[in-house]
Amino acid sequence: MQKNELPIPGVLELRPKIFRDSRGFFVETYNKRDFENLGIADVFVQDNHSSSVKGTIRGLHYQLRRPQAKLCRVIEGEVFDVAVDIRVGSPYFGRWTSVVLSAKEQNQVYIPKGFAHGYQALSERVQFLYKCSDFYDSADDRGILWNDPKVGIEWRITEPTISEKDSRFKVLSETAIELLPKFEPK
Repeated sequence: MQKNELPIPGVLELRPKIFRDSRGFFVETYNKRDFENLGIADVFVQDNHSSSVKGTIRGLHYQLRRPQAKLCRVIEGEVFDVAVDIRVGSPYFGRWTSVVLSAKEQNQVYIPKGFAHGYQALSERVQFLYKCSDFYDSADDRGILWNDPKVGIEWRITEPTISEKDSRFKVLSETAIELLPKFEPK
């Protein structure tokens, strides 16, 4: 597994070895020992799968009391995946980073706890899989507005499809500080 550090420390693009032949391909997408060697010690407890049509934005989501690190990948299509540092006190607070994930490349992104996460479907159809380090808690479901002008994410498709829930999130600057995670330096 090759690790590529993104501009915000802790957010990583991962590229597994792909073994291709006339039958297709084989790829190992997760190996606890290999991930620990890369510095990712999270124990993943839940797998999620979503399907989206082109232009859909899902996010920007986070949990506060039960924060989740996420390991994301695409098995059909291509997405523009975004992580926003919302950790109060972080030198990167309010900044975003991104990576294009695709079924062709089989790349993944690791997003640590304390980030809001979202993605936009770039292909006609997307199958998106992600592991979480804690269980989903609907009472702890939070988010920031996908098009917050101060965060300034440069989405790839300008007229996206957004859920009603995601369109009601507040911008980061209007989110109460007690509803945001705290930065914990290592």
